[in-house]
Amino acid sequence: MKATVRTNFLLGFALAGALSTTVVQAQTAIRDLQRTAPGITVNGTVRSVVGNEFILDDGTGQLIVDAGPRWYRSIELSEGEQITVVGEYDDYDFDAYQITRANGEVITIRDGSGPPPWAGGRRNQR
Repeated sequence: MKATVRTNFLLGFALAGALSTTVVQAQTAIRDLQRTAPGITVNGTVRSVVGNEFILDDGTGQLIVDAGPRWYRSIELSEGEQITVVGEYDDYDFDAYQITRANGEVITIRDGSGPPPWAGGRRNQR
């Protein structure tokens, strides 16, 4: 009996260890953004575009995405375009770090660490 309990315990412990090493990255629904950490991925359809800001809709909600100032880099998205955005939720909008189009084209906006390169205004333009 003791051997069976010990064997079951060791098998359970080994199984728990094996399961804990599995990494799964899930998509985040727009409605859940306020509950998540920075550096998250959302995808959906572009509903409207004004400069480098646009509304992204994933079917659970809509989100204003800010891709930085147009003078720094113009991203030229179109309404109806399917995209994936990596960034962080910041107060009232989602700051984009990277946008991937349905055709695989990647638009890098900025690195997620530290202030954006345009923080000092046009004088710090690359």
